[in-house]
Amino acid sequence: MKLGLGLYRQSLNQDNFRFARQAGATHVIVHLVDYFGGRNPSLSRGDDRRGWGITQKQGKLWELEELISIRKEIESHGLTWEAIENFDPSHWYDVLLDGPRKQAQLEGLKTMIRNIGKAGIPIMGYNFSIAGVWGWTKQPVGRGQAESLVFDSEDVDLNMPMPNGMAWNMTYDPHAPEGNLPPVSSQELWQRLEHFLQAIIPIAEECGVRLAAHPDDPPVERLRGTARLVNQPEKYERLLNLIPSPSNALEYCFGSVQEMSGGDLYSNLDQFSKAGKIAYVHARNVNGKVPRYQEVFIDEGDIDIHKALSILHRNEFDGVIIPDHTPEMSCAAPWHAGMAFAMGYLKATLENVTG
Repeated sequence: MKLGLGLYRQSLNQDNFRFARQAGATHVIVHLVDYFGGRNPSLSRGDDRRGWGITQKQGKLWELEELISIRKEIESHGLTWEAIENFDPSHWYDVLLDGPRKQAQLEGLKTMIRNIGKAGIPIMGYNFSIAGVWGWTKQPVGRGQAESLVFDSEDVDLNMPMPNGMAWNMTYDPHAPEGNLPPVSSQELWQRLEHFLQAIIPIAEECGVRLAAHPDDPPVERLRGTARLVNQPEKYERLLNLIPSPSNALEYCFGSVQEMSGGDLYSNLDQFSKAGKIAYVHARNVNGKVPRYQEVFIDEGDIDIHKALSILHRNEFDGVIIPDHTPEMSCAAPWHAGMAFAMGYLKATLENVTG
């Protein structure tokens, strides 16, 4: 198993590459999503729960030259680029919404998968969701009053409709007509996912790229009028069975699976790691489950991190593990301090587990 760090496009710089190495990382998972408009109000403190999200740039397709340039910069700091996490919503909103540009956007995704393969990046993580990540609030409720993410279904309106021009909690068209997206059933969402996989998996196989599906967070049954896809552990298996392929894999998130109302994290983790279906892992800790849970420091919470990593080691998982989230620490660099703590804990635990 290898220790990695997740970095956003705006964080791809010399200081953060050095930080990753100093914290013990050998690999990075990169978010290339372009967006602007400030912080998501659903993650802010206070009473603003509108959650209209982030206004999205109409991002161009990721070109081969750009990907190779980023990879070379990463490698110049002694790191390996393991995966890209999340398609840009502007690239596939009609794939999610079953809109008029779906086929054209699928062709764009195929082009990017080919570029990702040619650039030597082995994994493309994605989250097939219309509402995306929504409903959290950031509050000083962690250990020592650390700023931490909290989801409480009684504190947000889960039925708040999504306005036209929005997908994945981002506004891709601020000039969309007035009105809201129609409700989306579970059957419709699974049909859309199957169409996506039927189109993309053959290209991924040709290019040596693994698609890695992230589960829902929050893992509720419905959110903002739309069904959720993988909100129970067993639904990972349904996703894999749609298109059986080495390129149809999982982005396994400890926190998201633990938050689910049913199932057992350890047996589920054992099942899919034994089958070789996990592409990479998000390692964080939480207290509670739907309908209320809170993210906590990695050395506390409901997940026995040592037990989880021992399962992965026993089943010969050799992929990358990153701390996807962490409470922020009270200092001049709260994210870096929180990540350094999580990285140190993971590094020590990995060494203990692997001997």
